Amino acid sequence: MKRSGPRPSPAQEPAPQRVAGRSLWQTLLGFILAFLALQGAWTACRDTWVERLVIHQATVRPAVAAIRLLTPQVLARPVQAAIEAPGGGLRILNGCEGTEIMFLLAAAFVAVPLSPRRWIPGLALGLTGIFLLNQARILILFYAFRADRALFDTLHTLVLPLLLVALVALYFYTVVHPARPEPR
Repeated sequence: MKRSGPRPSPAQEPAPQRVAGRSLWQTLLGFILAFLALQGAWTACRDTWVERLVIHQATVRPAVAAIRLLTPQVLARPVQAAIEAPGGGLRILNGCEGTEIMFLLAAAFVAVPLSPRRWIPGLALGLTGIFLLNQARILILFYAFRADRALFDTLHTLVLPLLLVALVALYFYTVVHPARPEPR
């Protein structure tokens, strides 16, 4: 398709979008490469002590502690990668422990240049927030599985993953674009 009319001068053409000196494509490529590297490293840890540490110890045990605190009569107990309880439990598979969303946030922090003053606490607070949100997600799924399998399926496959991604994206946006006080 040919353009009709006079060609705009270079001064009139829109400048390519840039993120702190990087083109949008460079930023996107950095994000994708960082995510793939993190995901690849995690995949290499499958069926190792690292996976067992993350899933059995850092994911299942805190979830069981929370269930015991909220509903001790449920008699939940950690059994490797599962939360077992009379009346129904939950198995935490690789992918359910929240690492992917953590990798997305970490890759975003790697891709967008920020000062260490914002980068270090921003990433640390974000990863802690993701851990807590994922623990809440596991609790919601545990109770939903016991109460209503159809609700569990909807929450597990659609609602909670979307909510988690949206909250993490909103968090990242607020770190990259902090609110500035209105001039007086």
